[in-house]
Amino acid sequence: MKATRIFYDKAVLPDGAIVEMTIWQLPSASPERAHALKYSLFYGREGKRLVGYDNERGKGDHKHVYDVESKYRFESVEKLVADFLADIERIKNDHHD
Repeated sequence: MKATRIFYDKAVLPDGAIVEMTIWQLPSASPERAHALKYSLFYGREGKRLVGYDNERGKGDHKHVYDVESKYRFESVEKLVADFLADIERIKNDHHD
């Protein structure tokens, strides 16, 4: 059985930045993905990722903020999205990009 996409949203913001979120339900849990979800959350502009959350095979749950990758502790889909959006707001307020 294949993964089933359970959520997808993409928005182009007025400043040209893109927010794209995709979450898939996996057929079963695994040691690497005990929550049985695969996800990719992206925020970027002009081809550059500024914030990203994902759990690609071999890396587990993690996030990228600018060029720094760090582990992410997955608790729920709602918290995942809230944390992602909070990091986007932090980046926007930083004026670092």
